Amino acid sequence: MLNIKKDLQDKQLVVGLEGRLDTTTAPTLEEELKSALAGVENLVFDLSSLEYISSAGLRVLLSSQKTMNKQGKMVVKNVSEEVNEIFEVTGFSDILTIE
Repeated sequence: MLNIKKDLQDKQLVVGLEGRLDTTTAPTLEEELKSALAGVENLVFDLSSLEYISSAGLRVLLSSQKTMNKQGKMVVKNVSEEVNEIFEVTGFSDILTIE
């Protein structure tokens, strides 16, 4: 189960994720972002309530990062210790801007 909260103000989109971002839920997030990123220059992922992220979820973040490299910047905030460990093991901590 994944709850996605989107808050668009001017050209900044804050995406809050709650629950698990895995093989089952990643396609939903990918679809939500596909239509939401047009015109966005600053994308912020708030992962304070994200419990788990799988390789499918990482792929969605990587895809978002690639999109934002062309049109602005992307920041990942409020990462839990468990999710941060996954970022470090997979090398995503070097790819993403984590605050």
